[in-house]
Amino acid sequence: MGRATLITTAVVFLAIGVIFSPETFGSKSTTLSTYIKLAHLLGFSIAFGAALWVTFIGGIIMFKNLPRHQFGNLQSKMFPAYFSMVGVCIAVTVASFGYLHPWKTSSTSQRYQLGFLISALAFNLTNLFVFTPMTIEMMKQRHKVERENSIGEEVGWSKNVEVAKKNPKLAKMNKKFGMIHGLSSLANIMSFGSLAIHSWYLAGKLDL
Repeated sequence: MGRATLITTAVVFLAIGVIFSPETFGSKSTTLSTYIKLAHLLGFSIAFGAALWVTFIGGIIMFKNLPRHQFGNLQSKMFPAYFSMVGVCIAVTVASFGYLHPWKTSSTSQRYQLGFLISALAFNLTNLFVFTPMTIEMMKQRHKVERENSIGEEVGWSKNVEVAKKNPKLAKMNKKFGMIHGLSSLANIMSFGSLAIHSWYLAGKLDL
């Protein structure tokens, strides 16, 4: 299925859900707060689901099955899009939550939740604008050195580690890349953790 088809299908199902919802049948008009709650739920669920998949499933599967340079090049295209999408979704989540719970009238728990959501957005934007560009640039430099040593087309790190023992330049690059990538991963985990905390809050509000 093409991208346009997938988007159209999603919009159709969303429209059906809105039309046949109890809110629609139970009242003459759907309140603005209902739409804002929907925006909050969709923004949060997309951000949380994407972060869960990329962090714990998709990235690991790709690393274990793709040649390392191919994996790195794919990640360099995917991560800017990933962090951009998640950033937009979290921004919608923050804005909708802030609208539904104004700071002056919100409870302590609601203020904490807004803080967690803002933290998730901050960590995500830090990744998008700081760590990801640094990681990609460092990766490209390291790929160049690895190609000069005829490595990088294998799956996994074994050849890199072996060559780095005899190549100080590559060893230095590995150390710098590891530091930057580690900070990026930490920021991603912190963002995901903040969203996970909000998921617990939302679960407590559900009436199933």
